[in-house]
Amino acid sequence: MRFSFVRKAGAALALIILFDRLFADSFGGAGVGVFAGAWLLAIIATRPDIGRARSVWPALALAALFAVSLFDEPGVLALSMFWCAIAFAALAPRVGSFDSAWHWGVRLFLHGATGFLRPFKDLRRIAKQRRGVGASPRLLATTLALPLLGGIVFLILFAAANPLIAHAFASIQLPSLWQLALWTFVACCVWPMLRPGTLALRVARRVPDLEPILPGTSLPSVLIALALFNLIFALQNALDIAFLWGGGALPDGMTRTDYVHRGAYPLIVTALIAGAMALAMLRPGSASERDPWARRMVALWVGQNLVLVASSALRTVQYIQESMLTSWRIAALLWMALVALGLVLICWRILRGRSACWLINSNALAAGAMLTACCFVDIEAIAARWNVQAADPAKIDLCYLHRGGDSALLPLLALERRPMDAETLDRVRYVRADLLRDLETRQADGRYWTWHGARRLAAARAIVGSGAPRPLPANYSRDWCDGSITPPQVQS
Repeated sequence: MRFSFVRKAGAALALIILFDRLFADSFGGAGVGVFAGAWLLAIIATRPDIGRARSVWPALALAALFAVSLFDEPGVLALSMFWCAIAFAALAPRVGSFDSAWHWGVRLFLHGATGFLRPFKDLRRIAKQRRGVGASPRLLATTLALPLLGGIVFLILFAAANPLIAHAFASIQLPSLWQLALWTFVACCVWPMLRPGTLALRVARRVPDLEPILPGTSLPSVLIALALFNLIFALQNALDIAFLWGGGALPDGMTRTDYVHRGAYPLIVTALIAGAMALAMLRPGSASERDPWARRMVALWVGQNLVLVASSALRTVQYIQESMLTSWRIAALLWMALVALGLVLICWRILRGRSACWLINSNALAAGAMLTACCFVDIEAIAARWNVQAADPAKIDLCYLHRGGDSALLPLLALERRPMDAETLDRVRYVRADLLRDLETRQADGRYWTWHGARRLAAARAIVGSGAPRPLPANYSRDWCDGSITPPQVQS
């Protein structure tokens, strides 16, 4: 047991040293993936129970996959997914078989919220054990006083007599308060994975299953509510079908832009609330769950919610066509797809009598698969490529492409080869040249080098032309955002 603790302490110290060497100045680059891989190996090497539990192997495989994603292109999403996978692997041997995504969500939340206290608890426990065998602080101080004070005196005298020793002492640099704080933070992150606490496991064991409940409802109230809700949703869907899908003429004073822009996100919130209410109305064991009319009307209501989600997606797509595509709008469309899948699963659960645990696990699996795929997809590059291909070069928002970073570099190179006026071409070349220069600078610095960046830089150099933004006349300046040239201000 003692050897296991020492082995984990050594692994934590090695990870702290590796973190200090990789991120002496800043946190970024492929080193994030290297540290994640080392963290994963440290857990496997110091926790024999992880290797023996077959239920942990999928989490270890996912953690390794996310470590590769972090090496390729570090990001907040990949880092969060890696932490979830490695925390699952750390806790799973003490949980046993997988129960539900709901309980695991509680465990991961509590583990993250309280795990940073684990190193201090272990230090306190060690101190108590030492006091139990007679090593009180007073006895320890009196025991070490003579060797420490005597050693310091002799070292000072030798340093005064020997310049080599004096030079060695002068070259010693004590860590700054910032370094000590950073090392403590890393220790608080890695130690709970090597020695997880039991608080998260005990609390999650007492958390009841997630089952929506509407208190005070009866079968007549459920039937009346479902009939009313279906009528209200039918009215909304009929208006969308007439004006949004069918392109009908809107009333005077209302433009199609007004109709499209309003409602995309409120309708999604409406669908989520409706889904939760449908689950609560047909809760297993209730009178409404056994009533055939209630089941039919709930199925009809869920179907109407699917039409509502489709209308929200169409509103977003039309908004994109009128303006531009952004990474947040892609995320919104993906979220709408998850909501639609969740509604289908709700309907399946009601018709087939599935449990709430099955529903939560199915939704969690779908969300996890989508988030995992997003870790390996550059959404900013997808948005930039669509904007470049779909819009007139003179109307493209170069500021948005510039702020997107080197994700827009290859789409800008494609845009540069399209016909356009000289002023727009000059601005495109300016933004492209700035992004290329920034990417080259970061790839030349080992601290910021990434595998994805290296591939993007090689592709850009293979197709970049000889064109460059024209030199500025005297006293003229460029707007950093879109490269437009600004004449000098005339003094009044």
